[in-house]
Amino acid sequence: MTVEDFKDGKVLLIDKPLEWTSFQVVNKLRWHIRKHFNIKKIKVGHAGTLDPLATGLLIICTGKQTKSIETYQGQIKEYTGTFTIGSTTPSYDLETEINETFSVEHITPELIQETTSKFIGKIQQKPPIFSAIKKDGKRLYELARAGKTTEIKSREIEIKEFEITNIEFPKVEFRVVCSKGTYIRSLAHDFGIALNSGAHLSSLRRTKIGDFSVNNAQSIDEFVSSLID
Repeated sequence: MTVEDFKDGKVLLIDKPLEWTSFQVVNKLRWHIRKHFNIKKIKVGHAGTLDPLATGLLIICTGKQTKSIETYQGQIKEYTGTFTIGSTTPSYDLETEINETFSVEHITPELIQETTSKFIGKIQQKPPIFSAIKKDGKRLYELARAGKTTEIKSREIEIKEFEITNIEFPKVEFRVVCSKGTYIRSLAHDFGIALNSGAHLSSLRRTKIGDFSVNNAQSIDEFVSSLID
């Protein structure tokens, strides 16, 4: 690979590690590209943010390919992960501590399987308060961390596929295929409500974006090694 390859535009598939922000991945790759080719500037961006507590497929675009970021962002995505039934957190995931627990005595494997059907198709979903969406010039997570509440509008999203792949109560493993703008954390929260209980997202992995699969992705270290090779 030459510096011109990166300037003309490359699409890199990266398997984002746990606890890294998407922005940190972009910065790391940009730094290594600049260092390796001894250049001052190179455009690098990502197509679709993954939360720090999520792993999996991150599409990184360089050079002229950064113009295609919106196209990649708009594609259908697939996720796998785990809901924990019977408790909620303010962030709907493990970023914050459990704030409430609920009865689970009435919940059966059959009820869990049946409840998925309520979410398939076009549905209204409220993004979590702990999200990067802006309201009045502020990120929602900034308001949440300051202890402020605000009204969040629902938005239409589409769940194309939603299946429960394993149940080891209170952990429920799932696979979801969904449209752009879907928050799996909100899906976990709403799933708990639909069970007349509570739930939060305890693990998440993005496995596909459009035709791109995490099976073809590199780790950050593998990408750095490929520059040297």
